[in-house]
Amino acid sequence: MQACKDASFDLQNLSDNQVNDILTALADSIVANKTMLLAENQKDLDRMDKSNPMFDRLKLTDDRLDGIVSDMRKVVTLPSPLHHVLSESTLDNGLQIQRISVPFGVIGIIYEARPNVTFDVFSLCLKSGNCCVLKGGKDADFSNQAIVKLIKQVLKSSGVNEHFVELLPATHEATAEMLHARGYIDLIIPRGSSRLINFVREEASIPVIETGAGVCHTYVDKDADLDKAIKIVVNAKTRRVSVCNSLDCMIIHEQKLSDIETICRPLFEKNVEIYFDEKSLEAINKTSLSAEYQNYIKCADDSTFGTEFLSLRMAVKTVSDVNEAIMHIRKFGSGHSESIVTEDKETAQKFLYSVDAACVYHNAPTSFTDGAQFGLGAEIGISTQKLHARGPMALEAITTYKWVVCGNGQTRP
Repeated sequence: MQACKDASFDLQNLSDNQVNDILTALADSIVANKTMLLAENQKDLDRMDKSNPMFDRLKLTDDRLDGIVSDMRKVVTLPSPLHHVLSESTLDNGLQIQRISVPFGVIGIIYEARPNVTFDVFSLCLKSGNCCVLKGGKDADFSNQAIVKLIKQVLKSSGVNEHFVELLPATHEATAEMLHARGYIDLIIPRGSSRLINFVREEASIPVIETGAGVCHTYVDKDADLDKAIKIVVNAKTRRVSVCNSLDCMIIHEQKLSDIETICRPLFEKNVEIYFDEKSLEAINKTSLSAEYQNYIKCADDSTFGTEFLSLRMAVKTVSDVNEAIMHIRKFGSGHSESIVTEDKETAQKFLYSVDAACVYHNAPTSFTDGAQFGLGAEIGISTQKLHARGPMALEAITTYKWVVCGNGQTRP
């Protein structure tokens, strides 16, 4: 970590053009080394049960590598977030004061079975002038080692310090060392399960930005367009079930229970198990679906709501109005992403203003909560806290600022 801290001062001397050239070279190198990267990733996949919800997160494919390359090239096109004058003023005594954006220095990332994070974090950290210390999970160790080796090769061939990135061993001892690396790491961002995030928050002695678990809801209002509701719910739940923006609970207005068969059929066809509350269970059992998809129909209990499923499972909660929907989210939501489907503008506005989450949607699925989708190039995480950064975090979120004060010999009386 000392080498990474020392390298952070070298990184500050790179121009934005040099940074862009390195990222472009890395994107080209990913394309040229796909076979190697997929082979190393397969070693990790061979050690994991395919039924594990983390399997999908762990898996790299040709298309996913293309997506990583595309995001990296997008980061190249973005303006540097550094050295922007955020505010400026001149005092009565003539002192000129500016607030200027600067890098944190060294950012530590603790993450689980998501090797794509290794590429995303490096590209964003380099573009924002930050070195990064990475602590991946043992499930993705072959993948992460291959990725960091490739990054270091590109750094070396570019004639810059290869310690701009460091990968720690996938051990508990390395985690403990990282969480207490004051003076070496300026900020830690955990990405993973609520268990991991809670552990980091409680144990770290250096600043932490939480990228919390996503318990996401979609409220289908009485004035919802049915076709929109179906598309939004199905996309939010089934596009990619293992990610934090996937749907965990559909909240449905009691006046929409007559449409529950139409809404649930495409979910059952995609093998989604649905845990119904009492009212919705009674409604679904009155439909022809009850017999056809009996194995996918479950009864909700006290532990169902507030669960981040990360699998082909979801809950259904029946409410009498938007206020009850908001109260349910207030009780069981995680502050990540929430959506309402309705054609009533006043109802939508009430929901958007009243729901306390990093991202709130009207007539769109929570699956859009993603740095690349928001035009940020990529993301270093999705923050569910309220200090410093909230929602998808990219370049601006991993900079801080300093005050620059220029005078002409003034002294303070």
